[in-house]
Amino acid sequence: MKKTCIILALFALTTQGQAQTERHSLEERQDMPIESEMTPLEKNVLHGWAWSLGAGLELGGTAPLPIPREIRKIEEFNPLLNLYAEGVAEKQIYGSWYLRTGLRLEQKGMKTKARVKNYHMEMMADDGGYMEGAWTGHVETKVGNVYLTLPLMASYHFDDDHWEAHGGPYVSLLLHGSFSGSAYDGYIRHHDPTGEKAYVTHATYDFGDEVRHLAWGLQLGGTYRWNKRWGVTADMTWNFNNIFPADFESVTFDLYPIYAKLGLTYKL
Repeated sequence: MKKTCIILALFALTTQGQAQTERHSLEERQDMPIESEMTPLEKNVLHGWAWSLGAGLELGGTAPLPIPREIRKIEEFNPLLNLYAEGVAEKQIYGSWYLRTGLRLEQKGMKTKARVKNYHMEMMADDGGYMEGAWTGHVETKVGNVYLTLPLMASYHFDDDHWEAHGGPYVSLLLHGSFSGSAYDGYIRHHDPTGEKAYVTHATYDFGDEVRHLAWGLQLGGTYRWNKRWGVTADMTWNFNNIFPADFESVTFDLYPIYAKLGLTYKL
């Protein structure tokens, strides 16, 4: 009889403990919002997406590769102040590997001065006259293009949770194109290097309307986070297609935007 009472008491205590555990578990589940009541950001986190915001500077230039023989000397280079702002989304795919994408609003600009010889040019003289031919003298060019960029990259997170490397292709839509400048202190030979020579003090050109509307290239970089929220990110972007369409003949060599970006990132 005594043994039976002890067994019944132990059974009652075990049942009570299980009931309390289940009640506490139920209360915790009741405290959690159901998915239909979650914000879009909470739903994305629930399904494995992480979001961050970033902003910073871009430095670089729009350059021919290799440098053509018509350009004899780069006399001045100014990378200008180019800003970017972006939203980044990441989703874990396997282990330390993530899919990384987002949208970036960015400006890619520069200003250069160069001395050239037999440089093909179409320009307007200060007196309003149109000229086209082989220019020998000095040129000043200013570029200021604004893009909306969509990257699609793979990202690897290292075990210490501080470092991350990423890379992959991107596509950019031109929102505003600007490519203009001047030619001065030289002469132009009409049509080709053997044509009639005309001396020019100053003339201008503007090819902003001819800038290609769709660009694509490769982005490589990394991020260091000093805590769970804040970090610094650095990337190199390289356009693989010419800034001008294939049928544009005013500039006779291809130009490729190549820029480094450096900024801060904040994880939501």
